[in-house]
Parts: sequence; C-alpha cells; structure tokens
Amino acid sequence: MADDAIFDAARAEAYAMPLDKIDPSVQDRFVTNTIWPFFERLRHEDPVHYTAESEFGPFWSVTTFNDIMTVETNHHVFSSEGAITIYDPQPGDMQMPMFIAMDPPKHDVQRKTVAPIVSHESLMSFAPLIRERAGKILDELPIGEPFDWVDRVSVELTVQMLATLFDFPFEERHKLKYWSDLATTDTSEMMTQEEGQAEFMAIATYFKNLWDQRVGGTHNDLITVLANGEATKDMPLMEFLGNLLLLIVGGNDTTRNSITGGLIALTQNPDQLAKVRANPALFDSMIPEMIRWQTPVAHMRRNAKEDFEIGGKTIKAGEKVIMWYVSGNRDETVIDNPEAFIVDRERPRQHVAFGFGIHRCVGMRLAEMQLRIVWEEILKRFPTIEILGEPVRAKSCFLRSYTSMMVRIPA
Repeated sequence: MADDAIFDAARAEAYAMPLDKIDPSVQDRFVTNTIWPFFERLRHEDPVHYTAESEFGPFWSVTTFNDIMTVETNHHVFSSEGAITIYDPQPGDMQMPMFIAMDPPKHDVQRKTVAPIVSHESLMSFAPLIRERAGKILDELPIGEPFDWVDRVSVELTVQMLATLFDFPFEERHKLKYWSDLATTDTSEMMTQEEGQAEFMAIATYFKNLWDQRVGGTHNDLITVLANGEATKDMPLMEFLGNLLLLIVGGNDTTRNSITGGLIALTQNPDQLAKVRANPALFDSMIPEMIRWQTPVAHMRRNAKEDFEIGGKTIKAGEKVIMWYVSGNRDETVIDNPEAFIVDRERPRQHVAFGFGIHRCVGMRLAEMQLRIVWEEILKRFPTIEILGEPVRAKSCFLRSYTSMMVRIPA
C-alpha cells in the first residue's frame, strides 16, 4: 500500500469530495496506489456510478462484485464490440479487431481456435521448459546487491514464456515486451500518430513473415495454430495483428505484474509467507490469491446496446460501462477481509481478476501455472528478498503495472 500519510490524505479527499465528482479513472491515483478509498466509498454509497466528466469522457462505473458479474453475464446487452477499455479509439487510429473485442458468434469461433494451446494438456508440455528457464534466471540474480526485480525477474520470465508459446526467435524475445507496452500505453507524448502506425505495421510485417513460414505446419505454437485454424487462417492482416497483440498483452501483463505484486504481498505479510514455507500445498490457494490481491487488469469496458437497469440506475443504450475488477476484488460483502492477503482462503478463486462469462481470460490457467512454477523456484532458493523502497507504478487505469522495483537478496 501507499505511504500512510499519502493514503490518509487520499481517504480524506475521497470522503470529502461530492459523490457526483468522484472520477475513479484518475490515473495519478493508480501511480500513487491511492485508488482504494475512492472505490470503497463508491461500493458503499453509489455502486453503479456515473462520471459525467473525465479524461476519457462520460462513463458508468460498476464497482461491486455482483454487479460486475451481472454485466459480464449479459453479453447480449453489454457488448464488447468497438472497445474493451475506457480509452476511446481516436480518428486515424489503426483498426485492429481481436476476439476479446467481438461478440458472438465470431468471438466464439476465434476463441475456440486459440483455446487448445492453453488447455491443461498443452500447458503440462510447456511446464518443464518454463521451470528450467525460471531456474536459470533466478540462479543468475546477484546476491547482496540491489537490482530491479521488474526487469530481471518479472519481465524476463514472462518474455521467455511468450517466446515459448509463439515459438518466437528467442534472441529477439524482448521485442515482445516492447510491443506489449506499445499496445497498452499512451504513446502520444513519445511519438506521432503516424510513427505509432508505422510501429504497428512493422509488428504486423514481422509476424506475417512468421505466419507464412508456418502455414501447413503442425507445431503446437500460437502462430501455427492461428495460421492453420479453420476459423482463423483467412483472417485479414489487421485482425491477425489484433489477436496477436491481445495474446501478447494477455500473456505478458497478468503474469509480469502478479510476479511483482506477489513479492510485495509476501513481503508485507511475512506470516503468510511462513505458512507457505511450512505447507507447500498452499501454493494451490496462494497463486489465485496473489492474482486477486494484485488484480493486474484494473478494468474492462462494455458498451450498452439497450437500456438496462442495474443498482437502481438506468444505463442508456450507447453508454460506456466500466467494470472495475480492482474494486470488485475488494468487495467485503462477497470476499471476507478483502484487504488482507491470505494464502489459505477457503475460496481463493472467488475473484473477477480474469473476468467472467464468455470473455473470461482464455489464458488464466497459463498465468496460474507460470506463477506457481516461479514462486516454487523462488522459495526454494531465497529465504529473504528485501524490497528497497516504494515500487514505481505505471500511469494507467487499465493495467496495474510496475515499471521498476529495486530489491536485494541478502548474502
């Protein structure tokens, strides 16, 4: 959590502010990790909340666990078409369709094509290589010297896993991290719209070459599966790119930020770390608890296709609806003691970090498997890892991301 004085000031602001002026999308609060009292107040006083003015225009916020589930399971009313985040497409932006931003039936056939590669059987075939690569990364960490956990561990582990899933040239794997950041970060201060489009076209060209090489192939990697799947083999280039970026972001950000968030959680809760060391069977519940506690995807968006009443409010057709997973996962009416990190929760998968319904994250078991292997290997090696100061968080209300966190492993 944030420094106590900063957090106390945020709580005072959250409860002094007129209710109708609360804007949960303010990105600076995600940087300082002071979002919590604003969502707490909304859950208690105005769980379906309308923000008339924001950086992203007007939108509805759905902040409680059960209301989020209502929106997620009414895909006939709440559409994913057009946009899945609070950010609206801008004139001149490249259109890159992806199955997470589609409604049935097209969504269903494309998702079905990708699903086998993240099935239990497929994941088990990847597990030994993930464990081997994780062990190598951890064994090369400096002892007794400060280093950046995000860069050396969280990023490196996830890009190696992505390279494995895509059968991507291993020596070029860090392109995957750059492309993931490009797809999820506001780049307007870094490059012009034309430069951004050129970057995305370069990505498309790179992957199209890999695609062409794998047509007719039988290897069990994501590009080969897409290149030969009946529902995906003829998709247009921009749709192919959109789905690849979705899989890159989905395979990168959830795991990457939960690895860092997990270290923060265990450091802040040494009693919980002691429980896991004493009883390794608790990995089964600790990993989903890490994901709930971190909630790496802060929100997802839907677009109302018709008027719908929820929480005593009427959302009108055409309005933007934001499901704040980060708030639903702190809903004390559904999750007992939700602010606490508890490795032996009775129902650890009772969370909305992966969404729910037809758009529930197709790679959620992959994320859990990666995190389990990583933390098994970390706890084998290191009795203590010290966090040196507050982590640096990204300016985003979509992903709860870390850009840096300095740590030291005592000698």
